[in-house]
Amino acid sequence: MVLVRHDDKTVITMANDYQGDPTEFAMVVPVPQVLQREQIHVAEQSLIDHLDAYTAPRLVEYFDENPCMRRDYEARLMSKSAPQSVGIAEEDAAGRRRELGVTIEATYTVGEYDILILSAKQSGGLETWLTENEYRIPDGASKVLASYIKQGMKFFVAKVNLEEQGKLGTSNLRPLQVAFESPKFMLPIRLGTVNADGPQDMIVYTLTTKGRVETSNYRTIKLPSDKEVPLFVKDEFGEFYSAMFDQEVKKTGMTAVFQEYAWDMAWCDPCAADPLSRDQLRELGVFWLNPSPDRSGGQGNIRVRPIQPGAQNVFVTRLHVRYDAEHFPQDLKFQETGDRTNFQGRYVLRHPWLGKNNCPGAEEYRAGLREREERQAQELASLTGWDIAEIRDRMNLAEGPTPGPWWKKIWNN
Repeated sequence: MVLVRHDDKTVITMANDYQGDPTEFAMVVPVPQVLQREQIHVAEQSLIDHLDAYTAPRLVEYFDENPCMRRDYEARLMSKSAPQSVGIAEEDAAGRRRELGVTIEATYTVGEYDILILSAKQSGGLETWLTENEYRIPDGASKVLASYIKQGMKFFVAKVNLEEQGKLGTSNLRPLQVAFESPKFMLPIRLGTVNADGPQDMIVYTLTTKGRVETSNYRTIKLPSDKEVPLFVKDEFGEFYSAMFDQEVKKTGMTAVFQEYAWDMAWCDPCAADPLSRDQLRELGVFWLNPSPDRSGGQGNIRVRPIQPGAQNVFVTRLHVRYDAEHFPQDLKFQETGDRTNFQGRYVLRHPWLGKNNCPGAEEYRAGLREREERQAQELASLTGWDIAEIRDRMNLAEGPTPGPWWKKIWNN
């Protein structure tokens, strides 16, 4: 999910990861108002892929210099997760809808999606209408639907139009975007927990003006960063990061939202990927930026090329949450802070110097190398929960640090 927010205006971009036949896919999102056709848009997946690459957790490498007389190298790796969603809805006879208290407020075809905007008087009628129209409604949906109806919310329903999708020549579903105004800065997640097969992972990117975004009804904490890990993690960064995230979720009892990145979009140091351009951010809904002028074309068609590729006054926050109905009984509520402190998930590989030079500095370096590698092994075990003996074995380390003189153990010297 990408949330663009300024004042009471919100643009949400939803990239859906689904399993099964596209004929069975549908998505429902509670929205605060009946959306007009122009408030709904289909985006390109490349926009979110670029944002993901720009904010992704990073692995960096450094090479130790010759201790007798520094160069660094960095590798970019990233992990992705996409939210899952729940489906509903198709048009039925007007009389039956009135009987059940369901109203189709609007209907559109946008790209490869057929869109309905529904309202309902009570959850039982809405649930019955959905079931009669061959939507699979899981147990427990009525209670969640009722809470949104009580708030006066409408239901944005999207289903795949196979004919329109066929014209695109692709089986992938492009992200859907909706724009609306509401004093509430929130993301409805409870419907997605009703039919979920276990906990779900979701990454939320927020684009705002003042600074970092955090959840106001759940804890927001930073993931461990700037940790030194063994060299073999380079080939297993995805597995490492997944295990570390699992470990952090366990430590918090799956009750927290994790911050993975926070930075001013105008710059980065260093960049995991180029910052998004002004036009790309406009496509994601950053409405307070003007399109990039371009100084090309003939007389009467003057365009001015932007001076900088990065956008000004856009702060990006990347949040990662694992949730289910038990641990996240409320929708996610957000607040924008004035904190513009930079943060990124960053993990360090340090290659040892392997030269043959002999000097006092080299002797001291080699003597401390074994202790450094042991610290790396213990750090990795702590971060991931992996077995310390297996980590040492993969690093070609003996069991534990080299023991000192026997007499040091007597009085803990």
